Amino acid sequence: MHTAPLTAGLVRGALDLEPTEHGLLPHRLPARARAQCADPQLAMAESQPSGVRLAFRTRATTVELDTRPTKRSYVGLPPRPDGVYDLLVDGALTEQAVANGGDTLVVDLATGGQERRPGPVATLRFTGLPAREKDVEIWLPHNETTELLALRADAPVESLPDRGRRVWLHHGSSISHGSDAASPTGIWPAHAAVLAGVELINLGLGGSALLDPFTARAMRDTPADLISVKIGINLVNLDLMRLRAFTPAVHGFLDTLRDGHPDTPLLVVSPILCPIHEDTPGPGAFDPEALATGRLRFQATGDPAERAAGKLTLRVIREELSRIVAQRTPEDPNLRYLDGRDLYGEQDHAELPLPDDLHPDAATHHRMGARFAELALGTPRP
Repeated sequence: MHTAPLTAGLVRGALDLEPTEHGLLPHRLPARARAQCADPQLAMAESQPSGVRLAFRTRATTVELDTRPTKRSYVGLPPRPDGVYDLLVDGALTEQAVANGGDTLVVDLATGGQERRPGPVATLRFTGLPAREKDVEIWLPHNETTELLALRADAPVESLPDRGRRVWLHHGSSISHGSDAASPTGIWPAHAAVLAGVELINLGLGGSALLDPFTARAMRDTPADLISVKIGINLVNLDLMRLRAFTPAVHGFLDTLRDGHPDTPLLVVSPILCPIHEDTPGPGAFDPEALATGRLRFQATGDPAERAAGKLTLRVIREELSRIVAQRTPEDPNLRYLDGRDLYGEQDHAELPLPDDLHPDAATHHRMGARFAELALGTPRP
C-alpha cells in the first residue's frame, strides 16, 4: 500500500484545512470567519464536511482512509445513525461505508450541556475497484466533524486535473447542510451537483444561515461560476431580526457578494414550504411532548399577530426577497429569484411530509436536488 500525502490538492469543497497533530481538519469557513463568531452551533456546523470530498485519480483497486470522526448523541433520544462515506468511481456511486470509531459528543437538549467521549481512530477500506485509471471521490459524512488522518492505496494517487466544470457556491440552512439525508451525495445540493456535473462548494450551515457578514465575505473571496443563497428559515426559527433589519441585511449580504463576483450568476432562493412557520413567527423550539416519548419534532412558539410589529414568517420573507430581487435586477441582470416552494411545496408536503415538521427526508432531498438541477443548473428533469 502506498501512503498518499494529504494535501489541499486532494480535498474539494473545503475553504480551509486546519493542520492537527495527526492530520487535517476540513473547515467550510475560513479561519478569519470562524474567529468572528463564538456561536457553538456555527462552530459545529461549519466543521461538519457537508459537500467535502477527497478526489483523486488512481489505478488502485484498494483504498484505505483513516479518520477521527466526531459523532453526536442526544440524551433521551435513540442513537443517531453513523455518518456515511460515499465512494464514487468516475462519477457513479459505487460503495458506502461507515466509520467504526471516533469521538462522541453527548448533548443534553434539556440543559444544553455537552460531554466529549474520546474514541479510537477509524479505518475505512474500499476494495474491488476497477483495475484501470479512474477518478475516485470519497465524500465525507455531511453530519460528522471528520479529521483526516491517512490515505493509502495499492497504486499511486494523484490529484484530479481540472475537468473544466463550473464551480457552484451555495449557502443555506440545515436543509442545505443535509439534515435527515441518507448520505453525503444524497443531500439535495450534492444530488443537484452530481446531476449537473458541477463542482459543489456547500456552505449549508445548520442553524446558521443568518446573513452573517463574515459568511458573505467568505463567499465574496471564493472563486465560483455560479452562486446561490437560500435565505429565511433560520432567521424565523431563531427569531433573530425584524423586517426593518432583514431588508438592509439582505441588501448588504448581496452587495458583499457582488464586491467579489460582480457579474457571476447569483440566485436568491426563498424557503421551502414549512407549515409551522408559514404564518407563525419564531422562535422555533423542540416539542416537549415528542421529546418525552423519545421523538424529535419542532414547533413554532411565536404569535401570528406579531407580524404587524415586523416579526418574520416564511410568507413575509418570500414576499420581501422577491421584492428585493425585483428592485435590484435593473442594475444587476445576472440576479435571479427562485421561490423555494418550487423545490418543495404544498403537493410535495401532502405526499412527503416533513418528518420532524422542519427538515425534509431522504426522498425529498433527492426530489429537491433534481428540481434545482433543472431550474437553476440547466439539467433536464429525469
